[in-house]
Amino acid sequence: MGVQMRIPGRLARALSCSLLGLAWGASPLLGAGQPDSTRDSVVKIFSTVRAPDLSRPWAKDPPEEVTGTGFVVDGNRILTNAHVIEHASQVFVQPPKSSERLRARVVASGPGIDLAVLELVRANDADDFFAKHPALPLAEELPAIGTTVQAIGYPMGGEQISITEGVISRVEYTGYYYDTPGLRIQVDAALNPGNSGGPTVAAGEVVGVVFSGIDQAENIGYVIPAEEVRSFLDDVADGTYDGLPRVRVPLQTLENESLRARLGLSRSQTGLLFVEDDERWSHLPLEKWDVLDAIGAYDIDNAGLITLAGDLRLNWAYMVPKLASEDGVAVTVIRDGEQIELRLPVTRHPPRVLQYLADGYPEYFVLGPVVFTPAYSEHFFQFYPAYLASVESPVALRSSDRPRFEGEELVVVPSSLLPHPISKGYEVSFLPTLDRVNGEKIRNLEHLVETVGASDDAYLVFEFHDNNQETLVFDRAELLGVVEEVLDDNGIRRQMSPDLEEIWEGNGA
Repeated sequence: MGVQMRIPGRLARALSCSLLGLAWGASPLLGAGQPDSTRDSVVKIFSTVRAPDLSRPWAKDPPEEVTGTGFVVDGNRILTNAHVIEHASQVFVQPPKSSERLRARVVASGPGIDLAVLELVRANDADDFFAKHPALPLAEELPAIGTTVQAIGYPMGGEQISITEGVISRVEYTGYYYDTPGLRIQVDAALNPGNSGGPTVAAGEVVGVVFSGIDQAENIGYVIPAEEVRSFLDDVADGTYDGLPRVRVPLQTLENESLRARLGLSRSQTGLLFVEDDERWSHLPLEKWDVLDAIGAYDIDNAGLITLAGDLRLNWAYMVPKLASEDGVAVTVIRDGEQIELRLPVTRHPPRVLQYLADGYPEYFVLGPVVFTPAYSEHFFQFYPAYLASVESPVALRSSDRPRFEGEELVVVPSSLLPHPISKGYEVSFLPTLDRVNGEKIRNLEHLVETVGASDDAYLVFEFHDNNQETLVFDRAELLGVVEEVLDDNGIRRQMSPDLEEIWEGNGA
């Protein structure tokens, strides 16, 4: 769905449509239609980022310097892309026409919609900066296709501010990152690394925020519309990003005539078809062969689109956040030829057995030479899913599954065994998933810590799901006794993530 997700270690820059801090396609000099007051509110951002190392979850990748663009918004804040400051250990803001760099902190970040809010650390810096650099106004209306826009930012290829011009060529509702859908604008202005987080303006107003482009195409760039920016800013007013309510339901189009005839639909009866009948979707009020006909007052066509003012056609899911309440969203369904009214449940974060790590760092537990961590969606993308599927790894086979019970995690061994004589003769295959310890099914990483900590068995037996992973058996006292030695030999400061230490100590370990 559109631009693909980012993956730790900045791997997504190679795998996806580039996450650009966009803009080289050299821009005209600073006279190109934008007043000084607009340019004076656009800043350059410097981040020192340290992404997580998935194969060594106690460690981080080496520091990487990332630059991007931001601009001033209401409330003495600076808006930029989340991927500009993702995993940042320090962030600096450079005002326009200045070589000074001001310390900044991340107030809130929405990795899914790729937006983040910064504030200046020092009060004196903030008072002086915001007195001279006013907030840029956000457009109230979605710009029409064909509207001329300017992208302002600090792309690679120079130190000065850059302006490129183009037109809005497409507006659609599609996927951003981490299963987050949203409204997206396509422009044909030249956008390149360094522009990310910068404003795209028309008639003195910000119509969107630059966030991505496509390496393989010329002059195709993507902008987060002001409408999505407003929703994000409203969401993070309390300092926390919650995300918008969404409907998670598998549907297929109804364009095939044989399919429509099988359902007995007239030409005027359109929508999307629900054909699932397994337990994963038992929480929905839908039945197999239901046709999703309308959301609120908006008719859904056979491709899943609704028509808005100005003949703008968008995916039906665009209306969910606008119409939903805590108990769901009203839809019309055709069932056995009759129209019925239902409420589909909404969620802000889809329940998945493999959660996204996004801008966080992995949990881990070092037990002698064996390292355990929860499986994240990033493992699936970074650790060769075809191989994982070939060995029947749950990481591949359940990559998009809902949890089977509350708190379910897949616990994996992310790397080879750490060197120590206690592991003589053992090998760990590629990202094996733990099944049982001494016969007890492991529910999540916390449960593993509890199980090992509470055990008084002479031996600990680790069994795995993967069909090529051997069972590991250790003398329990010996295994616990070599932990500090293994940590020291491998330069690991902590045996486990801080949030697991209380569980470990509480079980007498």
